[in-house]
Amino acid sequence: MKIILSALIGIAVVAQSADAPWRDQGVLFLKRSPYARLKDVPVRAVTMGDGFWAARRRVNVERSIPTLLELLESNGIVDNFRRLSGRKQVARRGPLYTDSDLYKWMEAVGFALQSRDDPALRATMDRLIDDVLSAQEPSGYLNTYFVEEKKPLRFTELVRSHEEYCLGHLLQAGIAYYRATGNRRLLDGGIRMADYFVENFGPAKRPMFTGHPELELAMVELYRTTGERKYLDFAGYLLSGVDRERLKLSDRDVRYTFSGAPFTSRKAFEGHAVRAMYAASGATDYYLETGDAAYRETLDRLWRDLTQGKMYVTGGVGSRSDGEAIGEPYELPNAQAYGESCAAIGNMIWNWRMLMASGEGRFADIVERALYNGVNSGMSLDGTLYCYRNPLESTGEKIRNEWYDTTCCPPNLERVLASLPGYAYSTSDRGVWVHLYHSSDLAWRLEDGTGLAIQQRTEYPWKDAIDLTITPASAKEFSVFVRIPAWSAQSSVEVNGKPWEAAARAGEYLELRRRWAPGDRVHLRLDLQPRLTVSNPLVRENAGRVAVERGPLVYCLEQADQPGEHTIFDLSLAPGTFQSEFKADLLGGVTVLRHAGVASPRPLATQPLYSPAALRQPEAGTPVTLTFIPYYAWANREPQAMAVWVPDASAFRTN
Repeated sequence: MKIILSALIGIAVVAQSADAPWRDQGVLFLKRSPYARLKDVPVRAVTMGDGFWAARRRVNVERSIPTLLELLESNGIVDNFRRLSGRKQVARRGPLYTDSDLYKWMEAVGFALQSRDDPALRATMDRLIDDVLSAQEPSGYLNTYFVEEKKPLRFTELVRSHEEYCLGHLLQAGIAYYRATGNRRLLDGGIRMADYFVENFGPAKRPMFTGHPELELAMVELYRTTGERKYLDFAGYLLSGVDRERLKLSDRDVRYTFSGAPFTSRKAFEGHAVRAMYAASGATDYYLETGDAAYRETLDRLWRDLTQGKMYVTGGVGSRSDGEAIGEPYELPNAQAYGESCAAIGNMIWNWRMLMASGEGRFADIVERALYNGVNSGMSLDGTLYCYRNPLESTGEKIRNEWYDTTCCPPNLERVLASLPGYAYSTSDRGVWVHLYHSSDLAWRLEDGTGLAIQQRTEYPWKDAIDLTITPASAKEFSVFVRIPAWSAQSSVEVNGKPWEAAARAGEYLELRRRWAPGDRVHLRLDLQPRLTVSNPLVRENAGRVAVERGPLVYCLEQADQPGEHTIFDLSLAPGTFQSEFKADLLGGVTVLRHAGVASPRPLATQPLYSPAALRQPEAGTPVTLTFIPYYAWANREPQAMAVWVPDASAFRTN
């Protein structure tokens, strides 16, 4: 009965979309994108069931989104708009980019409403939209900082002003709410300001560049939504860097902002990590519409640069606190790691776009790595505290806070969690693709219009089995592409109880091509054996150390879970095997890993800073059992020490 109902829902979605085209539009709207190999499905087409992300998404809607709005109100961010319309007689508060923080919150609400309608939340949004648009000038200009005595400074400080960055997030908020409700009011306000930019800036007009890239990807999405070519062309102008000389940009400006020079001239990632990830995302969006080969070549070159020397094992990006910047190759410190939550999000959304362009598993692997680790660590389990930076080692400093003067990360995390169903599946001219494994129900269609329902049931990432029930509206030949993660050394796939004839290759999608009938089943089993990971030897800080991973999750040692009086910095991993145990009462329910370890006979902090090598004598350590928890769950108890990279005792054994 459930299968039949799902199929009928899929057919209903097809009919409903014809009357309301905004319902077809997902996180991106790639239906008409000529160079997108894959087309994403709407958030509303996927119903997430119980499982790993269920509690996170529930807390996001019930706690995170409401409490962050309270903080945006109490810190004057919404009043910054009301003061311009005369609704409040208050001074402006916060840094010059605070408008974007409210816009990202509004985008999160737009995505949340695509999963489930909430009249009270819609009413709140409509009131806020009224507050925002009441501050818009007749010209279309909308910004709460560059007003009154600061009005003469408009577009004179582009490296830092964030005027174009705020517009990008306004457009994305308007698009998300339009795709949730069909209400265009916020979107139309964003379009008025976008038109202000297009009419006043560009070739043969005033020069423009994005000091903080974001507008590029928003302009491309506005083009996809409206069909107006001028927005795509403006994104291309921003990416071209043609006005560097007119703007008198320095080499430092260009490196730091990852803008201002032709994107296709880029050889490596540098500068501010979030800006670099957003610039790459916008460039990928531009490629998806134009097919410009120089962009694709540059994007592939940058991807290799990032993944081969500048990305943390958590999918985090940005090793330097100075400038929140990407460092040199292999400059990946642990305790000093910056790893801003927004940069991990940027890495995720960029790789999602690269996946849509290619259908290649290497990009999906990075999406998953960043999502489960570097993104997921950014919000506390109760949804009210946030990490701005995400180090891979800590002596116990407080890392999570409810509020930051620069409040970019909290609403960014909220919009990712709210939009998550839109990352689970895609379609192509050959069939349907399964990207993320989580209990869910897809009610959508193949690209030829055939209604399709997929029921997915799994306890991933804690357990290794994934079951899919495939229900087309009628029997039909097409492909189901199932992702085999690169970390799954041994995988098996069965269709209707029989092993699939082609081998499942790690790091690729396995194409299951056949005539599918309603109720056909796919059973996938992945390899969740814990594994040890080592760094390239040029990552000097990790010499002699290993990281522990299981499935998509990176693990860490946290002090509360370790034995006796030993600090985690006195512990090493000994030879042995892992024992796994799911603990429902720990950190929201996690699988912990236990492994033999060795504790130093003398606390390392009591030993000399330097001593003659000739006098060093091997000392027998104390056998202990080490307990590892998922990295995303650290810092949810009292502040305490944590480490991802652990000394490997076997590396120091002598005969």
